[in-house]
Amino acid sequence: MNQTVQTREGALILDSHKLSYHYDRVQAWEAGERIAPVSVDMSLTRACSAMCSFCYAMMQESQARSSIKVPDALNLLDDFAEVGIRSVSLVSDGESTLSPAYVPFIQHAASLGIDIGNATNAWEWGQEKVDAILPHMTWIRFTVAAGRPESYAKIMYKGPEYTEVFDKGMRNIKYAVDLKKKLGLKVTLGIQMVLMPELKDEILPFAKLGLDLGVDYAVIKHCSDDEQGTLGIDYSQYESLYPLLEQAEGMSNEKTKVIVKWNKIKDGDKPSYKRFYGPQFLLQISGSGLVAPSGMFFNARYSKLHIGNFTEERFKDIFKSKNYWRAMDYLASPSFDAQTMMGTLPIQHYVSTALDNHIKGKEKILPGLGLKPLHSNFL
Repeated sequence: MNQTVQTREGALILDSHKLSYHYDRVQAWEAGERIAPVSVDMSLTRACSAMCSFCYAMMQESQARSSIKVPDALNLLDDFAEVGIRSVSLVSDGESTLSPAYVPFIQHAASLGIDIGNATNAWEWGQEKVDAILPHMTWIRFTVAAGRPESYAKIMYKGPEYTEVFDKGMRNIKYAVDLKKKLGLKVTLGIQMVLMPELKDEILPFAKLGLDLGVDYAVIKHCSDDEQGTLGIDYSQYESLYPLLEQAEGMSNEKTKVIVKWNKIKDGDKPSYKRFYGPQFLLQISGSGLVAPSGMFFNARYSKLHIGNFTEERFKDIFKSKNYWRAMDYLASPSFDAQTMMGTLPIQHYVSTALDNHIKGKEKILPGLGLKPLHSNFL
């Protein structure tokens, strides 16, 4: 499947990786150097007003739900800039728009030259916040579980009768779309559906909603489960959805591209790699402040992989610590098996696959040539 989608503003890669545009880090890593991550995925809180049935973070409830304090958030960004981190995505395990640090964090990141993206349900994303942050963003991805109000409310909230959350979210998304056009901003705006096989009837309404909103893209991805299969995802059922997914992609127009993450959907529940190299390039941090290699390990049962907490000590010191590199070395060693010792297809999946293939000589990562794709600092 084609991994690059051409939009009005440039090439968009949502179903692969961008390591070729960070070849300096790849070379340093291959030489055994202790590299800084290219990107960090994190949240400014563990709180969230949604109750999404597909949410992986709901399986990580061992962590605190309080918000990160503003000084700690700004210090974290200063440390990111110092060690060489190039982008931050506010996604992870909480709804960052609920945090008092949300606006100052984004504005400070931009002042430091750090690219920033955000995933949000847009419920608490009113016009004042949009006005304050939109000019500083590289991308914003809105969680939209379905294209029909009742289905959306059932999947993401208390039940199908609570359609006011759909109305609020769509109103705020449309405001951002209109503001982008009015100000001529380059920020990419998209909606995302996390597809559980039983939600097949929501595929086409979701695609139509993307077109109606006028966002840049509407993406459909697989649903991650943990190694215990807590969400009960039957990955064998995805194949029967291919005709519907192809039909949805065919609805794309010049303004809005409907994109299916075919690679992840077809990879099922078992990665091709056993060594987990990805976190060295793409680190995750919980909304509790916990620094762990991946969101797959936020739960207390993975405490041996809990490296530190940036609200208690500076991130630059955590990065240099023995704990940090002990965790990274363990995940990259024969003692760890990503196929059996972690959940399915983490955020680092594309990066880990590429690095594993590179090391094995199956497919070498080569320097990126020509015009960079959109969001090149986000792996």
